[in-house]
Amino acid sequence: MVEIELDGQKVEVPPGSMVMHAAEKAGTYIPHFCYHKKLSIAANCRMCLVDVEKAPKPMPACATPVTQGMIVRTQSDKAVKAQKSVMEFLLINHPLDCPICDQGGECQLQDLAVGYGGSGSRYQEEKRVVFHKSVGPLISMEEMSRCIHCTRCVRFGQEIAGVMELGMSNRGEHAEIETFVGQSVDSELSGNMIDICPVGALTSKPFRYSARTWELSRRKSVSPHDSTGANLIVQVKNHQVMRVVPLENEDVNECWIADRDRFSYEALNGPDRLTAPMIKQGGEWKTVDWQTALEYVANGLRQVRADHGAAAIGLLASPHSTVEELALAGALVRGLGSENIDIRLRAADFGNAAAPGQARWLGRPIAELSSLQRVLVVGSNLRKDHPLFAQRIRQAVRKGAQLSVLAETAPDWAMNVRHTLLADSLHWSATLAGVAAAVAADKGVQAPVAAEVNDTHRAIAASLAGGEHKAVLLGNAAAHHEQAASLLVLARFIAEHTGASVGYLTEAANTVGAQLVRALPGQGGLNAGQMLRGGVKAVVLLNTEPAHDSAVGETGLASADMVVTLSPFKTNLDISDVLLPIAPFSETSGSFVNAEGRLQGFHAVVRPLGETRPGWKVLRVLGNLLELPGFDAESSQAVLSAALPGVEQGALVPASRLSNDTQGAITVAAASGRPCVATIYQLDGLVRRASSLQLTADARRTAHAAAEGVTA
Repeated sequence: MVEIELDGQKVEVPPGSMVMHAAEKAGTYIPHFCYHKKLSIAANCRMCLVDVEKAPKPMPACATPVTQGMIVRTQSDKAVKAQKSVMEFLLINHPLDCPICDQGGECQLQDLAVGYGGSGSRYQEEKRVVFHKSVGPLISMEEMSRCIHCTRCVRFGQEIAGVMELGMSNRGEHAEIETFVGQSVDSELSGNMIDICPVGALTSKPFRYSARTWELSRRKSVSPHDSTGANLIVQVKNHQVMRVVPLENEDVNECWIADRDRFSYEALNGPDRLTAPMIKQGGEWKTVDWQTALEYVANGLRQVRADHGAAAIGLLASPHSTVEELALAGALVRGLGSENIDIRLRAADFGNAAAPGQARWLGRPIAELSSLQRVLVVGSNLRKDHPLFAQRIRQAVRKGAQLSVLAETAPDWAMNVRHTLLADSLHWSATLAGVAAAVAADKGVQAPVAAEVNDTHRAIAASLAGGEHKAVLLGNAAAHHEQAASLLVLARFIAEHTGASVGYLTEAANTVGAQLVRALPGQGGLNAGQMLRGGVKAVVLLNTEPAHDSAVGETGLASADMVVTLSPFKTNLDISDVLLPIAPFSETSGSFVNAEGRLQGFHAVVRPLGETRPGWKVLRVLGNLLELPGFDAESSQAVLSAALPGVEQGALVPASRLSNDTQGAITVAAASGRPCVATIYQLDGLVRRASSLQLTADARRTAHAAAEGVTA
C-alpha cells in the first residue's frame, strides 16, 4: 500500500492508484466531469486539478499516480484558482439555456458552476453552435451545443457496451461528438450514455420535455425483464411513471441498466392497458364489476371440475410474475385438486427440471462473472438475451479471459470470442459431446458418450484447462432445447473435469423464484406443452400471451370450456372468456429471485390504473370464493413469508435450494425441432408494447424476420 497525505489526512491506497481514488477513499470530493469510476481515465476536462507539493503546476487528480509520501491539497488557493479557471473556459461556449434544459437540476456543470463559476463572463464573441443529430428513437442529440467533450459517452461505448458508436471528429472549437456516417446508436445499453452525460447534451428522447426533475418523486424498484434483477429508481409524476434510471448495486447491475429496463415504462401508460374486468358474451366483450367477474370465474372452474374432474383445470404463468403471484397460483390449482401448473411455455424438454422446491440457477454470484478467466457459453445470444451479464463478461474478456461459444450463428457480442463452435441447433448435443470427449481425452478419463472430436473441440478443452475462475453457462436456447437435459449432463461433465461452475443464465426476472415456489407440474400433472395442445378444459393464463410466449401457440386453447386471462393488457382476446386486469410491477408490491438466487422485493410506485388490482390479491380473493385453504394472507409480505420462509429481502436463497444436478442418458441424435427463444424486445408484454423500443434497429430486424417468415 502507498500512503499519501490528502488535505492533512493520511490515506493508504494500492500502488498504481490515482489521487482521485485516494480522495474517494478519504471521502473528499474533487470536482470533475470526464472522470467516471467505471471508465478509463481520459483527463480531458481538467476540472479535477489539485495542488501537489513540489509539482510545478496543478495536476489532474484523475490521472496523477500516487507516490509514497505525496502531499496533496485539494482546497488550497492554487487548486481552487486552477479549478475556477477551467470552469471559465468550459462556460465560454456553453449555451445559457438552463431554464429549458432537460438536465436542469441534475447537471454536474450547473452544480459546479455555482461553486467555481464567475458572476459574469469576459467572453464577448459569439458562442459556437453544433448542429443537432438524429441517432435513433431512444437518445436525443438535439442540443449538442451543450457538449463539453468529456468523452464519457465515447468511452462507455468502447469499454462497457463494446461498440464504438460515438466518437469525436474535428479539432479545437470545431470538435463534435457524433456517430459515424450518420448511423444510429443501436446498443442495447445505449441509455446509460444519458445517465453519465454530465450536461444536457444527451437526453432521453421518450422523456424529453415531459417533466422537470424537481417535479418527480423517486422510488426504488426491480426490473421485471431478464434474470439480472437490475435495481431501478422509478420516477413518478401525477401517478404516472415518467422515467426509469439505475439504482447502483455492485452485486447485481453495478450502475447500469439495459435499454429494455429503462424504456419499457412507456407500456405502463399505453393504450393497451386493461382497466376493468371484462367478460365475453355472445362474442362481444362487456365491462363488468369485480364481484361479477370473479364469481363467473369461480363458478366456471367449479363446473369444469364437476364435469371433467380437477385434472381438466390448468394454469399457465409467465416467469415474469412475482413470487407472491406464483405461490398463490400454485396454491389455487392444487387447492382445486390439480397439478397442472407451468411457467415453461417456451420449453421443449420438460424432463429437465430440478427436484421439487429446488431451482436451476446461474451457478455462481453475478458479480463473479466480471472476474472469470475461462468461459464456455452454450446456446445463448448473450448480448441480446442478457445485456448486463454480457457487459460483465466483456469486462472479463478485456482483462484477458478466454471466451468460447457454441452457437448456431457467429455471435456479434461486441467482445473477442476466442473459440467458436458453429452448429445447427438440431445437432448441439452431438457438438457439445465433442467438447466433452476432448476434455475426457485431455484428463485421461472416459468420455460420457462416443463423439467425433475436431480441432475446435480440442481448443475449447485446452482453454478450459487453464485459468482458475471458470464457468460453463447455458443460455435460453439451451434451456428451451428439445435435448436440454442432455446438454446439461454434458455441461456438467465438462465443468466437473475442468474445475468450472455450471449454470443457466435463466430467461426471466423470476425463473428461479418460480421453481422455488413450485410453479411447475407435480406428480401426474400436465406440462405447458400438453396444456397448450388442448389437454385441459379450463385454463388460467397469468401474465402470459401464448401467441407470443410459447413454442406451441394458442390454438390448442380454443377448444377449452373456459380461458381466464389475468393481465395488465387487453390480450388473448380470441381465446379468452374473461379478462381480469392485474397490476404490472409498478403498481403492486412483490418479489423476484434473480439468476444467482437473490430475493429482491419492491413496492408499488404508483396507484393501480382504473380498476386494476394486484395479481396476488385477485388470486387470494378467487381462492376465498372457491373456499380453498391457505388464502387468508393480508399482505404480499405474508404470502412471501409463507412461500419462502427464512429468506430475507436482498439475501441469497439457501444454497441447498439451488441445484443444477441432473441424472440421465445423453442423446446425441439430431433433435426434431429448434428451440423457441424470444428476441430482445419481444421478451414480455411490457417490452412488446413500449413504442420507442419497437422503433429500434433490433425490433425492426425482428419485425422484418417475422414478415419474411423467418424464425427469430
